[in-house]
Amino acid sequence: MGTRHIKIGTRGSQLALWQANWVKSALESSSQDISVELVIIKTKGDKILDVPLAKIGGKGLFVKEIEEALFDGRVDLAVHSMKDMPAEIPDGLCIAAIPKRENPKDVLISRNNLKFHELPAGSTVGTGSLRRSAQLRYKRTDLLISPLRGNLDTRLKKLQTGLMDAVILAAAGLIRLRLEDRITEYLNEEIMLPAAGQGALCIETRENDSYIASLIAGLDDPETRITVTGERAFLNRLEGGCQIPVAAHGKIEENLFVLSGLVAEPDGTAVIRDRLSGPVTESESIGIKLAETMLSRGAKQILEKLTAKL
Repeated sequence: MGTRHIKIGTRGSQLALWQANWVKSALESSSQDISVELVIIKTKGDKILDVPLAKIGGKGLFVKEIEEALFDGRVDLAVHSMKDMPAEIPDGLCIAAIPKRENPKDVLISRNNLKFHELPAGSTVGTGSLRRSAQLRYKRTDLLISPLRGNLDTRLKKLQTGLMDAVILAAAGLIRLRLEDRITEYLNEEIMLPAAGQGALCIETRENDSYIASLIAGLDDPETRITVTGERAFLNRLEGGCQIPVAAHGKIEENLFVLSGLVAEPDGTAVIRDRLSGPVTESESIGIKLAETMLSRGAKQILEKLTAKL
């Protein structure tokens, strides 16, 4: 049959390329009959860098153009960060594999290596995420939150040049790019509950492409799929995109799926948190049930107010 040429769609950032190259290596080592090429696609989220994500609006800012390339057949599969994935996947596409998750936590990197509770009042903390800024404001009303966009290098430079005293980033990206020595503190869930899917990759394919599905089946990690499915079900029930402060983190403890969820006012004046556990086979329904409990506890009013502003 000869060598089959496979094209992977990816964003062009250093981290996105690391992720796509990781998948490329895994595929090439699992089959000798394929050659794999990366196709870099610029997304709306990559093009608009001077506006906070929440203001650009819409879901899938970092995936839509790549999904279009999948539909068109320009690429055979796409590698995304799971936390960039909208709650709903377009008809005809599917999440074919979710590899083993990296550390899902958020981390603090500060200029003087000060931990979160040691930052002086008035310190400027950079983040481009409503989820992070709402939780920061809830815990520390005395900090100044500054918008932060761009790739990892750009964000770290703002720290070095003294424009900011600290930044909040995802641990996974720093670990993957071997920058974990820069981390001042891994933030516990009481301070910062992570985004749904944070630390996990998403390999998206066309639903009817059985050849590609069989090729990447071995990259799927059952435990990561269980936890991420629960987190995304929670997000989906809340209709959460990156423009609302929603967090979710699931884990498997003693054969139970345990899900923690959070919905916050953007200014941090109110935070609704809850957790729910149950059989690992029911992570999706646990996610939906937790979302419904929190909607009835005030999350609905927060989300309705936010949606009215958009």
